[in-house]
Amino acid sequence: MKKIVLSALAALTLGSVAANAGVTKLYQDANGQVFTQPAEGRSEIKESTPLFSHTDKLKFSMLSYIGYTYDDYKADTAKVDYKDDTSDFEIRRAYFQVKAYLLDDPKSYYRITFDVSKDVTGDEKVRAKYAYLYLNDVFTHTGVEIGLAHRPWHDYEEHNAWYYRSISKVLIEDKKSGPDLSNSADFGLMFKTRTKYFDADYGIFNGEGYHSVSNGNGMSFEWRATAHILGVSGKDKQTKLTYWDASFFGQYNQGHKTVTVGTQEENQDLIFGGLHTVYNQPSFLVAAQYVYSDNTSDISDNVSAQAGQGYSVNAEYRMGSEKEYRVLGRYDSWTKEQPSGTSEPEDRSYILGGAWHQNHNLEWVANVIVTDNEAGSAKEKENGVQYMVTAEVKF
Repeated sequence: MKKIVLSALAALTLGSVAANAGVTKLYQDANGQVFTQPAEGRSEIKESTPLFSHTDKLKFSMLSYIGYTYDDYKADTAKVDYKDDTSDFEIRRAYFQVKAYLLDDPKSYYRITFDVSKDVTGDEKVRAKYAYLYLNDVFTHTGVEIGLAHRPWHDYEEHNAWYYRSISKVLIEDKKSGPDLSNSADFGLMFKTRTKYFDADYGIFNGEGYHSVSNGNGMSFEWRATAHILGVSGKDKQTKLTYWDASFFGQYNQGHKTVTVGTQEENQDLIFGGLHTVYNQPSFLVAAQYVYSDNTSDISDNVSAQAGQGYSVNAEYRMGSEKEYRVLGRYDSWTKEQPSGTSEPEDRSYILGGAWHQNHNLEWVANVIVTDNEAGSAKEKENGVQYMVTAEVKF
């Protein structure tokens, strides 16, 4: 067991390991902490395990959201179900990722990402978030992911416009005030086209998402098309580059849900589309989007659960010599479609917070989320104020 633990520590510290590299020397101080470099007060550990791989290179990385959350729910028992206030320290997500570079092309690889998160019962579970083979340049400027892959939209927004997945999901994935249309990974095939002024992700998936069972009723065609108006792709370079993007995204998900109304049963399609734009300079960012989801039911006066429309606006202002201090805000609005003659209450949330990007490995965020769903909404019981402190750790 000791040898296994030491090998794992060495691999995580190095980040990448050359194939057939032989024995990696490890050093230990008086407190038992393990290092990969010699220094005063450190002695070499004689027992070590060879690290090797059948690939040319392995690359390891980790990302974790460690936080504290206090939920102050609105106690209006005359209108909604009462919810007790909650107070929790938590690991919101923890990802461990390995990339294996299998081919001569250094941009082709196999990736697997494990995800630690809570299920609906509050229990911590580990599942595969991604497990796919990426082949670079299968067509001109186009690669392909095969397996448990990214879906087209989420990854783009989280790396170009909304950098705080640690405190809130993007609009189409949000459950408390949003439509919960789609999650971020699924089993399928996705093509990735990249050029200076245009890029796109598009593919075919099961449609139910990575933590749901496929119902076998049909496939889902999903897409994102983005114009880089200034000819600059700003992915993860928000403090370095000026960029302006405009995107169209959506999906046509056949037989997404089986619905029974009275004696009638049908498989409803989920069809939605969205428009998004983001403008960024090193000192600030502003982004906005609009999403419309269609009703596909053939049952008289029945509306599918995810039909509706909404929008989201977010902004960020950065200060400091390295833009390490940030003020952030976001507003979401979603109005679910209702049967004719029925009012359509609006679900709303407001996010306001501040962040300190301490270094490449650590960012601190403190924020509040106000949920203000209108009277009559099925999500009215979620109303209240959520106070959050988060440490985003990655290496």
